[in-house]
Amino acid sequence: MITDAHHRAQYNARVLTTAQALGGASPAIIVSLGGLVGLQLASNPAFATLPISIFNLGLAIGTLPAAWLMKRFGRRAGYLFGATLGAAGGMVAAVGIYQQMFVLFCIGTMIAGFYASYVQSYRFAVADGAPDEMKPRLISLVMFGGLFGAIIGPQTVIWTRDLIPLAPFAGAFISQGILALLVLPVVWCLRSTKTNLVGSPPATASDAPVRSLKEIAAQPKFIVAVTAGVVSYALMSFVMTAAPVAMVGCGHTVGEAALGIQWHVLAMFGPSFFTGRLIQRFGVTTVTVTGLLLLAAAGAVGLSGLGLSHFWLALVLLGVGWNFGFIGATTMITACHRPQEKTRVQAMNDFLVFGSVAISSFASGKLLSVAGWEIINWIIFPCVLLVFALMFWQHRHDAQTPSVA
Repeated sequence: MITDAHHRAQYNARVLTTAQALGGASPAIIVSLGGLVGLQLASNPAFATLPISIFNLGLAIGTLPAAWLMKRFGRRAGYLFGATLGAAGGMVAAVGIYQQMFVLFCIGTMIAGFYASYVQSYRFAVADGAPDEMKPRLISLVMFGGLFGAIIGPQTVIWTRDLIPLAPFAGAFISQGILALLVLPVVWCLRSTKTNLVGSPPATASDAPVRSLKEIAAQPKFIVAVTAGVVSYALMSFVMTAAPVAMVGCGHTVGEAALGIQWHVLAMFGPSFFTGRLIQRFGVTTVTVTGLLLLAAAGAVGLSGLGLSHFWLALVLLGVGWNFGFIGATTMITACHRPQEKTRVQAMNDFLVFGSVAISSFASGKLLSVAGWEIINWIIFPCVLLVFALMFWQHRHDAQTPSVA
């Protein structure tokens, strides 16, 4: 039966998908230009990719204060503040380019990372107050908005990078700030749910007690969900960061490397159109396992040769594997907490996931230069096996212990 909760959830999903498309353009712009601007501004070429790593660090650090703000004032207020940060980050980065100040540019990308911590929580917000059977599809729909972000970001770079002749690329970061401002009227349209999209819900006598983070984190299902999310996202970032450099080092052109990344991004977000339906039909565990197997397949293809087809196929498998694994892990997280616990639990999850992504982005280039592309791919397999081992442990635990809601 279609209820008011169904209609409200579908409406909020459209709003958050639009916000995701606009917000998802920000990291695409930073990843596209951060290294080039770094080469232009940094005194040492070794620091060229530092702005991208700083962006990922800002994303990880920002998850905790973002969660506090949204718990205190509601998701809508948090998203309005986050979009304001996004606008400020783009403008600060543009000023850093104009003034030829590398440190100021890095500050701008870090502020943009703070904004990204709000954008990343859209996938959780869409599940607030939604019927359980709708959650996988709604999460998948919001993630699909990232596909449009991956298109809007690079196109914004192409159209606006030369907007200010005396400051190459500054125009693209001004545009990044403008895109963040466009999110303000979008998130203002969010409708209230019983679980804090707009404001904190009133406490009721029937509310179950709020558990400590330690108690929640001790749940096998939480450990599996977080580990699956960490492995899916960190491995994707780890391999993706190294792939273009490895391709050029193997004699392929910069254009071929860029095309490989483009197909990778399409593979990351394109399946979101049906991932939620697959979860509903086959179960979240099956889809997550499939994603992890695809990540392993990407590693196997990467080890099988250094031809252009090997790199491209590995990147496509990596993208689809990330999609299944990360959306599956996100869906698992929504089953690990009670409504009044959600902001703290989701923040802890994202801090762990994006903290690992920041570390992987720092480590990827260094390990590639020291150990080579082969080692990058070998690292995939023990990480995937770790998640499988934890899933087996959870299955054994659940078989022996009755589940407690």
